[in-house]
Amino acid sequence: MKITWLGHAAFRLDTAKASILIDPFLTHNPGFAGLDRKDMTKGITHILLTHGHGDHVGDTVSLAKETGATVLANADLAAWLATKGVEKIEMGNTGGTIHFEGFSATFTNALHSSAQITEDGVSHALGNANGLMLHVEDDASLLHMGDTDIFSDMKLINELHQPDIGLVPIGDRFTMGGAVAALACQRFFDFKTAIPCHYGSFPIIDQTPEKFVAGMEGTRTRVLTPAAGTAVSV
Repeated sequence: MKITWLGHAAFRLDTAKASILIDPFLTHNPGFAGLDRKDMTKGITHILLTHGHGDHVGDTVSLAKETGATVLANADLAAWLATKGVEKIEMGNTGGTIHFEGFSATFTNALHSSAQITEDGVSHALGNANGLMLHVEDDASLLHMGDTDIFSDMKLINELHQPDIGLVPIGDRFTMGGAVAALACQRFFDFKTAIPCHYGSFPIIDQTPEKFVAGMEGTRTRVLTPAAGTAVSV
């Protein structure tokens, strides 16, 4: 599996049978600045969304129309996206699993909000916030935690799914900070690899992963902090 961080909480995953974008906030994402949008989204087959905030839904509508990718989102968010012209949609909700060619995606719990105030000034309730657990055929398993704080049922997520890779929000203010995120990884998960995210994009959240990296020192989890746009093989 190749993993490319696209700044903030956006990732591209390339597997044997799918090219997946998670939370494709590209336009107006300071962490994506300077990257080539066409290059970073070329050949995508799926777009997966953890929740309805604008810095996670991002470019979903335009990318779905441009590429024909299938969009996966919770039921409320999926229904709203359909009104925006997204045609290929798979909907689910917390605890549910959707199977695609080469991988499955399960909605896990996350502690966060999910409404969005759109350009028309209307607040839209877009379902619960989630994490996304991916089981990939003949490859590593991966959990994108979404935006969340630490919670004890992370232990149950690990027991059920045993993710190899964790994409972990660490920026504080809107998610858990680096030190708490490190505690979550050590106490509740057994990741082989952890990649921090949701930092360095906006001035009011942490700008570096230093607190998380320091908190993970001495553990057997390999922490990767790739530059945005740089693919890593895991």
